[in-house]
Amino acid sequence: QEWKNTFATWDPEDFCNISKVILPMDTYWSPPIFILERVNGQNSDLEYMAVMHNGSFNSTQPFQVTLTCSLMIFKFPFDTQMCNLSIASFLYPAVTDLVMKTRRTPAEMMKDSQSYFLTDGEWKFTNLSIIEYAEELDDQEFSVVTYVISMERRPTLYILNLILPTCALYLLDMAVLFGPSSLEEKIGFQIAIILGSSMLAVILNNILPTSSNKPPVIGTH
Repeated sequence: QEWKNTFATWDPEDFCNISKVILPMDTYWSPPIFILERVNGQNSDLEYMAVMHNGSFNSTQPFQVTLTCSLMIFKFPFDTQMCNLSIASFLYPAVTDLVMKTRRTPAEMMKDSQSYFLTDGEWKFTNLSIIEYAEELDDQEFSVVTYVISMERRPTLYILNLILPTCALYLLDMAVLFGPSSLEEKIGFQIAIILGSSMLAVILNNILPTSSNKPPVIGTH
């Protein structure tokens, strides 16, 4: 966060060339912000801000939060999700008191996100866009900044552990059905295939996401 306070300025030459001081957050006014999609999380312990001689304030507070996001898993595991992270302040109207703006472009923030966070997990960040707008609430408009994050699921693990074994079972079922084996052997193979399919169905039920109105295609066949 960066903002300016014209009443907190001084001439460094009058104070031993000191142009920057570190103060607690409660020393001066700081903009209160909220994350609208936040469910829970851990607040930062860095309750300090840097004050420059020209009245510029800077506060960096890392947060680890859990957000709500509506998932569309119809194409699971080849799905792409879009989640919002909205930062707002509903204490000061945007028209007269507080207007929030982003300092960096979406391309710069996307580059930093790919550098700071792990890239070998299940999800891959594909795009990041920023929307700045005013939200109307109780006949007043408040400043809101929304980060739209696009994520693509890496399907390799699901292909190896789910899709390939399922295809192998169906191919084996067809081979046994049209093979030259006797009826007793075919029945034994069919029972084994049914048991294998049942185990895969149990595994599929445990790994499929549940927060979606439409079930995934892979779960309906």
